Amino acid sequence: MKFYNVGKIVNTHGIRGEVRVIPTTDFVDERFAKGAKLYLDESQGEPLDLTIESARPHKGSLLVKFVGYDNINDVEAFRNHKLMVSEDDQQPLEDGSYYYHQIIGLTVKTVDGRELGKIKEILSPGANDVWVVQRPNQSDLLLPKIDDVIKNVDLENGIVKVELLEGLE
Repeated sequence: MKFYNVGKIVNTHGIRGEVRVIPTTDFVDERFAKGAKLYLDESQGEPLDLTIESARPHKGSLLVKFVGYDNINDVEAFRNHKLMVSEDDQQPLEDGSYYYHQIIGLTVKTVDGRELGKIKEILSPGANDVWVVQRPNQSDLLLPKIDDVIKNVDLENGIVKVELLEGLE
């Protein structure tokens, strides 16, 4: 089964089994809702199956409690581990919206056919995402995810067509 990252446990909180999570998903309310199922990334072996008992915002992060983990000693080992969702639990997106894992690795070409490189990561600094394109023998190219720049995303062929506005390159 494939898993996708939705957050990282950065610390414990209190003595009753809560952990502090930095979410890395656009679907925070759904992923961390009471009863939602997540998986803890364990470096050795299968991911650990966890169910959300409660989640609440706290200083730019979430405080999350899992069913059956009622003590700080139960969750201490979870620190610095990723929380994931299974591929089966991903929800369909509307047209023009994509999961990060679908975009990372795509080849970027200009509308006139010039190949620029591959998308290596996605940043979320504010109003819109920024796609980071790794270019051979050049510095990375930062492409804002706006309609004026991103003209076409072809997942089947692994290509993103872009129009470089003045000052982007």
